[in-house]
Amino acid sequence: MYKILIVEDDLIISKALKNHIKSWGYEVDCVTDFKDVLSIFASYNPQLILLDITLPFFNGYHWCNEIRKVSKVPIIFISSASDNMNIVMAMNMGGDDFIAKPFDLNVLTAKVQALLRRTYDFTGQTNLLEHRGAILNMSDSSLTYNGNKAELSKNENKILQTLMENKGKIVSRDIIMTRLWETDSYIDDNTLTVNITRLRKRLQEIGLYDFIVTKKGIGYLVE
Repeated sequence: MYKILIVEDDLIISKALKNHIKSWGYEVDCVTDFKDVLSIFASYNPQLILLDITLPFFNGYHWCNEIRKVSKVPIIFISSASDNMNIVMAMNMGGDDFIAKPFDLNVLTAKVQALLRRTYDFTGQTNLLEHRGAILNMSDSSLTYNGNKAELSKNENKILQTLMENKGKIVSRDIIMTRLWETDSYIDDNTLTVNITRLRKRLQEIGLYDFIVTKKGIGYLVE
């Protein structure tokens, strides 16, 4: 089931959108905290975003730009500011479509369905994990934090994925090595230590310090 995130501060519009889109079999959530849309996006990991331009704190252009730093997820702008300048701006900022308010819900749904088909019929869904503002894109093995981006090796990506999927829990070295074996690389205890050291260095390069905690004799965790 595809997940759709609505970023719209008009409660009447967002509720109407949510109810209508859910009736077509999609999973839908609405942003209510407009201070940190990026973290909400990463945690929910939607396959499409409906994004208003005029929002509290930061406008839709800002959030589109921030999301584009970590994801190619389809974004449809919905706005009453439908003059040519705003439409051009929305497209230039990374939007995939623009729907002017007021709109017909059936037309909007048709556009959503068409964009989902074009995006995911052959490429599959996006894969994001978020913790403490760090966003791991498992599709391209990249980690983004505060606008800084690090490219991870296959092993580094797999280690961080395993830890972030179990955030708050200690993951044993044996479990991590088992996951790394899936990459067809020979992994022993010393190799894991080297990979953890390299991963920590990459995290520090983008400002993430003490992100991975060592539990001596047991394993690792992200708190």
